Amino acid sequence: MNNPLLQKFSTKHQTAPFSKIENKHFKPAFIEAIKIAKDEINAIVNNKEKPNFKNTIVALEFAGSKLDRISAIFFNLNSAETNEEIQKIAQEVSPLLSDFSNDIILNDILFNRIKAVYEQKETVSLTKEETTLLDKNYKKFTRNGANLNKEDKQKLRNIDKELAQVKLKFGEHILAESNAFEMLLTNENQLNGLPNGVKEAAKILAEKKNKKGWLITLDYPSYVPFMTYADDRSLRKKIALAFGKRAFQNNQYDNQQNVLNITKLRHKRANLLGYKTHGHFVLEERMAKNPKKVAVFLNDLLVKAKPAAIKEFNQLSNFATKDGIATLQKWDGSYYSEKLKKQLFNLDEEVLKPYFSLNNVLNGAFIIANKLYNLNFKEVTDVDVYHSDVKTYEVTNNNGDFVAVFYTDFFPRAGKRNGAWMTSYKAQWKKDKENSRPHISIVCNFTKPTKTKPSLLNFREVTTLFHEFGHALHGMLANTTYPSLSGTNVYWDFVELPSQVLENWAYEKEALSLFAKHYETGEIIPMEMVEKIKKSANFLEGMTTLRQLSFGILDMNWHANESILSIESVKEFEKNAFKNTQLYPEVAENCMSTAFSHIFSGGYSSGYYSYKWAEVLDADAFEYFKENGIFNKEIALKFKESVLSQGGTQNPMELYKQFRGKEPTVDALLKRAGLL
Repeated sequence: MNNPLLQKFSTKHQTAPFSKIENKHFKPAFIEAIKIAKDEINAIVNNKEKPNFKNTIVALEFAGSKLDRISAIFFNLNSAETNEEIQKIAQEVSPLLSDFSNDIILNDILFNRIKAVYEQKETVSLTKEETTLLDKNYKKFTRNGANLNKEDKQKLRNIDKELAQVKLKFGEHILAESNAFEMLLTNENQLNGLPNGVKEAAKILAEKKNKKGWLITLDYPSYVPFMTYADDRSLRKKIALAFGKRAFQNNQYDNQQNVLNITKLRHKRANLLGYKTHGHFVLEERMAKNPKKVAVFLNDLLVKAKPAAIKEFNQLSNFATKDGIATLQKWDGSYYSEKLKKQLFNLDEEVLKPYFSLNNVLNGAFIIANKLYNLNFKEVTDVDVYHSDVKTYEVTNNNGDFVAVFYTDFFPRAGKRNGAWMTSYKAQWKKDKENSRPHISIVCNFTKPTKTKPSLLNFREVTTLFHEFGHALHGMLANTTYPSLSGTNVYWDFVELPSQVLENWAYEKEALSLFAKHYETGEIIPMEMVEKIKKSANFLEGMTTLRQLSFGILDMNWHANESILSIESVKEFEKNAFKNTQLYPEVAENCMSTAFSHIFSGGYSSGYYSYKWAEVLDADAFEYFKENGIFNKEIALKFKESVLSQGGTQNPMELYKQFRGKEPTVDALLKRAGLL
């Protein structure tokens, strides 16, 4: 078979040749790439020279690069453009990849070579980055079973293989459940309260499926506006229950057993490696260091946020009583929040949306990146894409030097999971005097353009785009020698700093005036609207904080619990975890855990707290910009050189202190959130 995945990509910037890749190419490519990678590992193992940094650590760093590239392409497609065939291939290749990974980690000869180099590190001259790479490799082996006996190594292999498959199944079930639900409305009165743009999008969706009426789905651009604006409470309840019981319906896509399997396998794995829990294992390599410190951090914020949250919830409940709502339910929250915000701040999301067309917001992100970091974005059509919705950009600096390839994928479709994320199709590295540049992508789920309107974003979606673009800048501006330390390859509770800090610009008059222009008239957003956005920034902040804390607490309950093997009921366990953060009445039909992709199929297990952790960093960092001007080139250059370009080459707190001159305090976050 002439397999494009196994050939050198002759495309522009060696980008993925999507138009030539067929599903049938993937499995043979994985098998061959694993074989090539094994040969590269064997060359290191069989090297007769005495182990040193170059012939062992550097050689290992670049071994398997073809496999890494194929994996990036395949698993990104499995998230953004999947189908049954791709999902089947994922189930088949995941055990192969798990086995290969363990073949490396559990290779005694290879580990002994790494150990030999590690033991010489005080006597040889290494840069900070080289020292970090050496430490990271040594820990990767010791933390993943290199010191286990033969029997325990086999147990570890079995656990890892099973985990890989169960995590994939978890994600597939959520996608299937999300796609399975549709609510067709045939009476226009059922759409009362919905903005015209939302109605139009629902009508187009129905027409696409050859149905008459208006179609509402669980995709965010359909679900969120319906929950926010639909006057019909019974319909809001219907769709809220459908969303909340994804993979919790005792059917073929039920995830309850998968949740128990994943958490118990992770716990057994951690125990096998000498850790009390999965949380202890994970947090050893995080800024937070251990579950106790995370618990103190979350509980400290809980103490500060809960009184405000209760006060806000009571205010919202009282506001809803005018409509005869005796008990505020989850399906009432967004609806009455929007109405209360409108009353308190005279701010209507629908009046804002015409100033936030997707093209203008994206262009605004590009302008801000130029003003801060001297980056330029030029749309190109000669880079292959995996779907017609995807656009590509060539990124250069002000000197005209090539910086990165940037992909954007903004609209929902059947083969794409919900949410928003940044990813990479190729990392950055330096080798043989070449600085090989990255290929970065952001994926979101925004409302598609209609026949009469472009894609218009609500303000939450504006901040989402800025958030993912902040991650993208972290990837694009990478300037390290080794791919495993490049870009977003940092401690998980540091990775959200670049993304969350960029969200701050979306609230600033100086930034908004660059791009917030009415899509029809070109009028810049009126400054009184900007002031309203800023004033409303802390609206229901206590409730928002409590919600985020509840997710972090649930995550730590699942992953830092020494009694997890005895848990039998996912729902009961979750109810207990939520008891100190619950505001709305319990909904028996719903379960958060069975659709909590971040921690069960994504990379956030024992790490969901990092969103709040990074908010402490981002509030402190942005205060520095505010004190000196939000487009201050000197501060921006410090952030670029100390944080964005450094990846994981040093301890993140050291990098942060290089930028800020001091460690962060929680004060800036509490001040910004109005919780002081």
